[in-house]
Amino acid sequence: MLRITEEAVQPFEKEHIDLVRKTAPECALFLKREDDTLPIASGKVALYGSGARRTIKGGTGSGDVNVRHFVTVEEGLEHAGFEIMSKDWLDAYDQVMADARKSFIEVVKKEAAELGINAVMYGMGKAMPEPQYEIAMNAECDLAVYVLSRISGEGADRAIKEGDINLSETEIRDILYCSRTYKKFVLVLNVGGMVNLEPVMEVKNILLLGQLGTPIGDVLADILTGKSNPSGKLAMTWAPIEEYPSTEGFGDMDDTVYNEGIYVGYRYFNTANVQPTFPFGYGVSYTKFELGAASVSADEEAVKVTVPVKNIGTCEGKEVVQLYVSKPSEKLDQPYQELAAFAKTKMLKPMESEEVVLTFSLKDLAAYDESIASYVLEKGTYWLRVGNSSRDTTICAGLKLDETVIVKVCKTICPGAEIPEFALINKSEEKNAADVQKDAETEKQNVPVYELCAEKFQTENVAYSEMPKELSEKGVGNFEDVKNRKISLDQFVASLTNEQLAYLSIGLYEDKAGMGSMIGASAQTVAGAAGETTKRLEELGVPSLVMADGPAGIRICKMYKLLDGKAKGVDNPLAGMMEFMDQEQLQMMAAMAPKPTEAEEKAPIHYAYCTAIPIGTALAQSFNTEVCEKLGDMVGEEMEQFGVHLWLAPAMNIQRSPLCGRNFEYYSEDPVVGGRIAAAITNGVQKHKGCGTTIKHFALNNQETNRMASNSIVSERALREIYLRTFEICIRESAPAAVMSSYNLVNGEHANNSKDIQTHVLRDEWGYEGAVMTDWYAVGGMIAAAGGRENKHPAGLASGCIHAGNDLVMPGMAADFEEMLSAVDNPEAKYPITRAELQVTAKRVLEMICKLV
Repeated sequence: MLRITEEAVQPFEKEHIDLVRKTAPECALFLKREDDTLPIASGKVALYGSGARRTIKGGTGSGDVNVRHFVTVEEGLEHAGFEIMSKDWLDAYDQVMADARKSFIEVVKKEAAELGINAVMYGMGKAMPEPQYEIAMNAECDLAVYVLSRISGEGADRAIKEGDINLSETEIRDILYCSRTYKKFVLVLNVGGMVNLEPVMEVKNILLLGQLGTPIGDVLADILTGKSNPSGKLAMTWAPIEEYPSTEGFGDMDDTVYNEGIYVGYRYFNTANVQPTFPFGYGVSYTKFELGAASVSADEEAVKVTVPVKNIGTCEGKEVVQLYVSKPSEKLDQPYQELAAFAKTKMLKPMESEEVVLTFSLKDLAAYDESIASYVLEKGTYWLRVGNSSRDTTICAGLKLDETVIVKVCKTICPGAEIPEFALINKSEEKNAADVQKDAETEKQNVPVYELCAEKFQTENVAYSEMPKELSEKGVGNFEDVKNRKISLDQFVASLTNEQLAYLSIGLYEDKAGMGSMIGASAQTVAGAAGETTKRLEELGVPSLVMADGPAGIRICKMYKLLDGKAKGVDNPLAGMMEFMDQEQLQMMAAMAPKPTEAEEKAPIHYAYCTAIPIGTALAQSFNTEVCEKLGDMVGEEMEQFGVHLWLAPAMNIQRSPLCGRNFEYYSEDPVVGGRIAAAITNGVQKHKGCGTTIKHFALNNQETNRMASNSIVSERALREIYLRTFEICIRESAPAAVMSSYNLVNGEHANNSKDIQTHVLRDEWGYEGAVMTDWYAVGGMIAAAGGRENKHPAGLASGCIHAGNDLVMPGMAADFEEMLSAVDNPEAKYPITRAELQVTAKRVLEMICKLV
C-alpha cells in the first residue's frame, strides 16, 4: 500500500488525468452539427449556463469520487486561451444559486419532517431544480457557449418537471436568445441522462459532453477547438418522456410493473415505428464515414461479418459499426431488431479505410419460451442488419434455420408476475408499418442467405444444485496453513464454529458506526472505504478485504491519519450531507465527536487523491472496449496503491427509463453494450494482483424510489433476455471477483433472498464461482418503514441471503449476526438454514480472500 505524506501532485495523478483527457472524447458526441461554427479558434467567448462554472464531473452518492480538483468548463476554456467575456453573468448566477440552495434545503427539511423521516436520508440524491432568474446576457463577442447541467444521484429518481427532465423557462429563454443573437453558438449538455430538447431544437450545434470526470473542462476545450474529435454514440434512446412505455407506473412505492416486457428502448421504438428525438446508436462527429458492402461467413458455431469503413470527411476520426439481427417469430413475438455485436474503428485519417470484424454466436440470441422453460432459436430466417445507428441499418445477409432448436433447458424462475398484455402501437406519422415491411422485403431479395442445420446445434440441460452436505473432516491449522496447502480449505471450514462461519458471512460492522457506515464509509483499514470483510478471525490468520465505492473511480477519503492501526479520515464523509441537518443535530454531532488526542493531533496526514473517470453512461457511449479496459486498468492501479481489494463497480443495470436517478452510473438500455463494457472495465481492473470488481446491482435496480422495498414485477422472458443477460455477458467475458445483489424485490421476493437468482441462474446456469454480497443495509429492520410509511413488502433477512446463496451481508449489524444464527436448524424460521449452507457461503468468502490477499 502506498502511503503518501506529501500534498504535492504525484506523477501517477498526472498520468491518470492525461489518460482520461485523451480517451474521454470517445465518450462524447454531437447530437447536432449543422453549420460551420465548429471547430473554433480560441478567442473571446460569452459563457453561460448552469454548468459553465458549476460544472458537474459526475453524479452524487456512492458514485462520487473525492478528487483533489476537477477542471470546470470555465477553467478549461481559459486553459485553452479563451477570454471569458461573461464574468458578470457567472458571478450573478453564483448568487442566484446560493440563494436558491438555501430555499431548497428548507423545503427538503420541511418535507422530511412532514413524512417523519430523517432529512439527511431523505435529501440523499435529491437534485435541486434549476431556479428561475433574470440576468442580463450582454457579453459582446461573436461566440457564445451555453452549458446546460443536470445533477442526479443515488437515492432519488428524476422528475418530469422543469429544471430536470424538462428545461426551465429560463433555460429555454436564454438558449434561444444565444442561438438568435450570437453569430456562432454551441449548446453543451453537461448531463448524466436524457433531457427534453424539443423547445430548443432550432439550435444548430448541440454537443452531448456528458460528465467526464477530473479533466472535463479541458476535454470540452479540446473538442471545441478540434484538438479532439468526439466519436461516441448514444447507448440509450432519447425521446419525449411520454413516449417510453416504461413511464407509466414508474416509481410506484410498492410495485412497479414492467408492462413493456422485452420492448425496452430501441426495441420498442423500432418495433412500434415511433421516431425518437435521437435514436440508440446515433452520434455525429467532425467527419463522415461510408460503410461498404459487408461480407459474411456463418455456421452453427459463429457468425462473422466484415464491414469496410471509409472516412470520407476532412479530418481524422472513429466510427462505430453496429450489427443487428431481426429474428423470425413463428411462436414468440420478437422486436424489429436487436443488437448482436458492435466494433469501433481505429483513428482513420481522411480517405483512409479499415475493415472491422463483428462476430457473435447465434445461440446467444436465443429467445426464452416460458411455456417450456427453455431458450430457443425458432425456425426461419435471421436477417443481419449493419448500420451506424439503430434507425439506420441495412440488411446484408440472412441465416436460414431449418427447424426450431432448443438451445438450453432451464427451470422456471421468479414466478408470480401478473402482467397485462403489452400492445405495440404504431404512432409514426412519417412511415407506416406496411411501408417498412415493403422496404425490408426489397432488401431481402438482394442479399445472400446461409443455410443452418438445426441438428448441428447442441442442447444444454442445466443441472441444478441440491442442498449441500455438511463438511465434517476437520483440519488442524490456521488460514496460513490453507494457503500453504498443509490443510484443505474444506478442512479449515469444517473446523469453524457456527459463530465463526456467520462472522465470515457478515461484514466488519461496528455496533455504533452510525450514519458514517450507512453512506458507505465503514472500513477501518482504508479511510472512507465502504466496508471490509470481518476481522474477527484474525487469530486464525484470516485477513480482511477492503471494499471501496465506484463506479466513476475509487471513493475514499482524500486525507487521513493512521491511529492505532486504523485509518481515520481527516475530510468528513458526511460534509456533503450536513446541510440537511438542523442546528440540534449539528450540535449533537459536535458533542458526540471525540476530541482528538495529543497523538491524533501530532499524527502526520496522508494523502489519497484518486482520479474520476467518465460516468458509466459516458463509458458506454464510447462503444470502445479497448478504451474502457484501459480506464479499468487505471482504476486497478489506484486500488493497488491505496489498499483496496474490491471495487464496488461496475454498475450495470439496464436503463429501462430515463427517470431512473441512477442511470448515470449504468451503461445502456441494451444488454450487449452493458455486458461488454462492464467486462472490459473488469478485465482492466483485474489485471492487478489483489484487485477485483463487484458487478452490481443483481438484479433489476431500475428505480431509486423506495428502492429497499419496491417490488419489480417482470415477466420471466424479459427478466432473462434483458435484465439478467447484461450480467451473464460480463461474467462470461471477465469473471468478476464478486457480485452485489440489489435492494429491490423481484416478483415478490427480495433479490438477495432469491435462490432462483443467486443460485439457480448465477451459479447453476452460468457457472459463476465468485462471491455475492448484499448492498449496504439491504436486510433487517433498516427498511421497515422507509419513506415515513409502512411498506407493503417486508424486509429481507440475513438468513434468507444464506439460503439463497448470497454469501456476504454488508456492512452487517449485530442484529444480522443474531438473526442468521437463530435460523440455523430452526424449522420455525422464515428461512431455515443448515450449518452446511453456512459453510458454503463462508467458504466462498474465504476463496475470494485467498485470491485477493
